[in-house]
Formats: sequence, C-alpha cells, structure tokens
Amino acid sequence: MKTVKKKTWKRMMAVGLTAGMLLAGSVQPVFAESDNLMDAILSEETDDVELTDEETMEDFSEDTSYSLLRGTNLGYGTIKIQKIASNEIAIYGLTQCHKSCSKVYLSLYLERKVNGSYGTYKYWEFTGNNTTNVQRTLDVAVPSGTYYRVRGYHAASNGGLKESTSTLTQGIMVK
Repeated sequence: MKTVKKKTWKRMMAVGLTAGMLLAGSVQPVFAESDNLMDAILSEETDDVELTDEETMEDFSEDTSYSLLRGTNLGYGTIKIQKIASNEIAIYGLTQCHKSCSKVYLSLYLERKVNGSYGTYKYWEFTGNNTTNVQRTLDVAVPSGTYYRVRGYHAASNGGLKESTSTLTQGIMVK
C-alpha cells in the first residue's frame, strides 16, 4: 500500500510541475501604447502637456550661479519660483556681493510657456547703492494651465569693474 501512495504522489507532483511550467511559459507581458509605464503615468498627470528637461513636476524650482572666477565684487545670484495656489506664484531673487559695492543689480524675468516655448511674461529690475546685496520676494497672480519659470540677471559694480552672472529655474506647472 505504501508503494501505491508513493507512486500516486509522484504522479500528482509530476502533473502539477508540468502544468506550472506550461502556464509560466505561456505568460507574456502586455504593454499599453507606451513602452514605459512611468511615461504613461506622467502624461496623465500633466493633462497631455509635454514635460521636457526644462520642466519639473515639483511645485518649486531654484537656481544659484556663482561668479565664474571668484570675483572681486559679485559672489553669487540665486532665484526661486514656487506655486502658492492655482493662480499664484512666489518669486525670490538675490544678488550677493563679497563686499559693499557702489551698485548692485537684480533683474527677474517671469517666463510663461506658450505653444511649446518660453517667453517673457513680466519682469522687474531692482538696484541698490552702496550695499552688499539686493533681494526681493514677489507674489504674482498668473493664469493657470501652463508652465512658468524665472530667469535672473545678477550684477555688481564697484570702482569701474562690473561683474555679472545669470540664473534660470525649471518650469513649474500652475493649474
């Protein structure tokens, strides 16, 4: 009786393994139109607005640029953009010097993406005399449904020497 049970058990095991191998061999992966699931998810999240290297999925972006060589006057410039609400963003810019300079410049350009390319939407220019920095924070009402980014120009002059650098954030979606 023991040999019958062993033979039956071995047959059942062999049938089970064969069925499992056949099933595993017949499974094929199925992909949607996109070969990459992450691409499909991202395209749904942005409502068919194409995400490029110029944009981010985050609600903020920032950039800092140091003087190419350690400048005599200019230290660095930094800018930030952040979504506050469905129709409002905050912009921050800073031009920082190594020492007090006769004139310090900060220009902020809010750019809006229309038809696939960015163009200046609004801009502001600030200067300071005999100071080490100029900084500003702005809250700006904007139409929703597109990407916005900030471009900055930072400069410092002292004793006839003017040094400058520029900054550029990634675009953030405001919707």
